[in-house]
Amino acid sequence: MFNIKVKKIDDSILIKWQLNKIKIPIAEIVDISIDDTYAGEDPSAIRIGFPYGTVERVRIKTKSSSYLLYTNSSSLKGKISSLL
Repeated sequence: MFNIKVKKIDDSILIKWQLNKIKIPIAEIVDISIDDTYAGEDPSAIRIGFPYGTVERVRIKTKSSSYLLYTNSSSLKGKISSLL
């Protein structure tokens, strides 16, 4: 399974998954939380990762949209928070 990779580049967070790269400006991030629902609370959220067989769902809420990261890494939320 392909893992989601997150790193900080300048004033943005870069999320890599498979061949996709998503760049989110840090100034736009409003909240980072664990989403306990299976499909996500926000139906218009951009979904990243495989929803099947994953344990964690990390939600990144920005001023304009939401991102839902499906992962098995329990430390992904903490890693993203530390990059801010």
